[in-house]
Amino acid sequence: MAELIAGMFTASRYKRNQGKVARQATFFALLAAVAVGAWTMSSGATPEFGAFFVPPAMRSSISPEVVAKYVLPMIVLGIGAWAAFRVVNIPRFAEFLISVENEMGKVSWPSRGELFRASMVVLVVIFLLTAILFTYDFVLKAIIGWLLGVSG
Repeated sequence: MAELIAGMFTASRYKRNQGKVARQATFFALLAAVAVGAWTMSSGATPEFGAFFVPPAMRSSISPEVVAKYVLPMIVLGIGAWAAFRVVNIPRFAEFLISVENEMGKVSWPSRGELFRASMVVLVVIFLLTAILFTYDFVLKAIIGWLLGVSG
């Protein structure tokens, strides 16, 4: 925990040339989550929420609604972006992402034909299971309706 807190207040980048793809993907995934949170915060903001952050003497010149709808979500987005940048540069987590990228390079990826055939198998099985479940549901509904004397 101390490593995380100490890592948030430095601008250095840990092993900047290693694990770039995994780090960038992780950064943008974290940033997207923060951006969705800031957008949700902005869309659900009320003037009362903004008034909490604007001193009463300044409410005539600074709109609490603008503060709640735009300023606070932008602050959250900025802090979240900084936190996402710092998280991918914490040594322990950065080493993990570097090793993930190295392992991704070792994987033997399927060819386009193998991928297509495997996807077709999955889709066919899904549709067959859907048909089976629909049939079970239809038959059980008819049996239970007949036993209870309910039509429909």
